[in-house]
Formats: sequence, structure tokens, C-alpha cells
Amino acid sequence: MIQKDIKRIPKITLIGAGPGDPDLLTIKGLKALKTADVVLYDALTNVELLENAPQNAIKIYVGKRFGVHSLSQTDINQLIVENALNHGHVVRLKGGDPFVFGRGYEELDFAVAHNIPVDVIPGISSSIGVPGLQQIPVTHRGLSESFWVLTGTTANGEISKDFYQAANSNATVLVLMGLNKLSEIVGIYKSIGKYDLPAAVIQNGSSKDEKLVVGTIDCIEALVADEKIKSPAILVFGSVVSLHPSFKELVKKYATVA
Repeated sequence: MIQKDIKRIPKITLIGAGPGDPDLLTIKGLKALKTADVVLYDALTNVELLENAPQNAIKIYVGKRFGVHSLSQTDINQLIVENALNHGHVVRLKGGDPFVFGRGYEELDFAVAHNIPVDVIPGISSSIGVPGLQQIPVTHRGLSESFWVLTGTTANGEISKDFYQAANSNATVLVLMGLNKLSEIVGIYKSIGKYDLPAAVIQNGSSKDEKLVVGTIDCIEALVADEKIKSPAILVFGSVVSLHPSFKELVKKYATVA
């Protein structure tokens, strides 16, 4: 019996894959992934998640890391639309949450301009989820009433001007893609006298090879260098970091030395 080709209806689903641990994908995201005709996944997506896509689904890597881009954002936008038109349901799998420095809206906007329907399934943003997994709350009664989520590097390669307002506040400051700007960020805090402000850097949050350093503005750069912390990493600045057990040990150590 000869089967007729089934006309596939173009559709795109933007899925936030979470910070790294594949078990942190939402149930709704998992259900959508299982119906994909094509999966476009980025550098911060755990490849184990691809096992949940249909065996015959096309899998395309479109990863971008600092200084290393396999494709431009324009190319990715075009690829998403072309695959939806040619193959049907495209799942765009993005690390963290698509709308937290994930350029998800750019992809949505491009698809809608080509009359392709888009569903968005949020993911756990690494900015909140990764510190939480380390038992560092982004807010805590008496320590922090709000938090900022900032990108380490803006489109023009400079540090965000929002850092100056954030550093002068009592809020928790969470920085994505900012490890290469750590020295500059530390300099901002030192310029306003916040040498003792607790700080943490978490590499590969929620993954098997996760690494953590906890200290203060005065010593965090040295700790990062000593532990050979690399990207991707989340930077956390604020009094809430003092709640981490290793910070208490750090205070004891310095007290003993003094």
C-alpha cells in the first residue's frame, strides 16, 4: 500500500530547557519535545534531552558561546522558519528560559512575521534556579527585598550601565555571561566601598561538573583563579550569599587568621 505524503502544518515551540540538569525540563516542555519534527538546540542545552525527541526527528545544533558562534542569530531565525515550512513542528530548545537573555523574542517575532504560530514554554532561568540549588535564595527577609538579573556583556561588548545602580542598591545582583567581566564588576563594588559584600560564582550550575566558589568582593577574583572557574558561570552578589554554609566557614577562617 502506497502512503500519501502528509502535509505538515508549520509550527514552532520555544522551550526553556532549564539550567543544565535534564530533569529540570518542565512536563509541558517534555510533551512538546516528544512531538517535534525538528529540534534546534543551543550550547547550554543538555544533549540528553534530545533522547526525548522522536527518533526520526531532525536534530540541528545552533550553539553560541562567548567568542564562538556556529551561526549568527539571523541565520538561526531563518533556519527555524525554513524547517517549520519544510518539516512541520520545530522545537527550539534553549538553555534556561527563552526570554531571560535567550533572545527568544527575536525568534518569536521573526516567525510571527512569516505567519507561523509560536508557542512559548518557559524554563527555569539559571539566574534564579542555579543559586537556589546551592541553597542561596535570591531574596530573604531582612537581607534582600529584590533582585537584579543582568547580562555581563551588552551587544556593544561593554558592561551594562545598570550595574552602577544595582551595585548601589541592597538587592541581590545576578549576572549571566559575566565571568569575563568579573574584574570590572568587582571594581565597581570596590569603588563604592563594598569590599566585604558576599559573592559567589557557580560554574555549570545543576550539572554533574558544577563548581562553586564563595567569598567576598575583596577575594572573589583570587578564588575564581585558584579554582580555575570557567564559563558558563553565574555570578551572585549580595548579603544572601552569606547564608551558604561555606561562607560561614570562610568567616571563621579569616577570624582565626586575624
